[in-house]
Amino acid sequence: MLAFIVRRLLQAVLVMLTVAFVAFLLFQYVGDPVTQMLGQDATAEDRSRLRADLGLDQPFFVQFVTFIGNAAQGDFGISLRQGREVSTLIRERLPATLELSLVAATLAIVIGIPMGVYTALRRNSWFSQFLLAVSLLGVSLPTFLIGILLILVFAVNLGWLPSYGRGDVVALGWWTTGFLTAKGWQHLILPSITLALFQLTLIMRLVRSEMLEVLRTDYIKFARARGLTNRAVHFGHALKNTLVPVITITGLQLGGIIAFAIVTETVFQWPGMGLLFIQSVQFADIPVMAAYLCLIALVFVLINLVVDLLYFAVDPRLRIDRAASAH
Repeated sequence: MLAFIVRRLLQAVLVMLTVAFVAFLLFQYVGDPVTQMLGQDATAEDRSRLRADLGLDQPFFVQFVTFIGNAAQGDFGISLRQGREVSTLIRERLPATLELSLVAATLAIVIGIPMGVYTALRRNSWFSQFLLAVSLLGVSLPTFLIGILLILVFAVNLGWLPSYGRGDVVALGWWTTGFLTAKGWQHLILPSITLALFQLTLIMRLVRSEMLEVLRTDYIKFARARGLTNRAVHFGHALKNTLVPVITITGLQLGGIIAFAIVTETVFQWPGMGLLFIQSVQFADIPVMAAYLCLIALVFVLINLVVDLLYFAVDPRLRIDRAASAH
């Protein structure tokens, strides 16, 4: 187990170094930070002085090592658009994105897995067919269109829910949360449903297909032959083995919820990291773009590591295979 964790950690470090190198290349080949900070009318002396202050006059390898050291400490420099530290901007926007992603992921898992189990066990019922038809819409429709339709129905026509912003928040130190206010929850409903819908339908269809596959295996037939109840067979044997591959896909989708919340945050003007990234792309704000790229890569690496450990813990065959190979 320890060797498995160490190997995964080394792989994670390698991935982060690769992503950091790509992010560093943004500084080299996307725009000129000196021109963006000083403007076109700056003198050559001012340009040289600023270039030296930013360390841009150093060799490529020295700049990259400096970038890695600063990034490891959470220092990505100053935003070219806002003139503030990038770490401060991310710290302000991170709570909004994480709260939105947490609610969306919870909806996707809590609703998607039971719906997948139901459509597998009651696959010939009219409600199962209805859920499958609705899931096709959830998979097919783009996220921005879903968000616009929800705004049109529930914000514009019915006037039940707000269509933009985060609402009232409460500051807990540097962390801000909307979970403690009624307005915060109201503003959270539409964007969280929009972000969760694709993941929910994907998880539902995945659980259904895996459940149907497991129900056809021999050990399920043997369990029925032993006289076990349908509840014990379905939830004690079939569902447990269904979740083994589902854990991997679900873990990746949870990372995708955080990474691809950009569209949802843009549609609802949700003040999170996704909206910050879109604004930084529009203004070629390289430090913010590089920080976002590294942060999202870190999220995926951590989630993949957790998924690998869960997969290792849930599936005993992996432990047996590794023990046999070690001997």
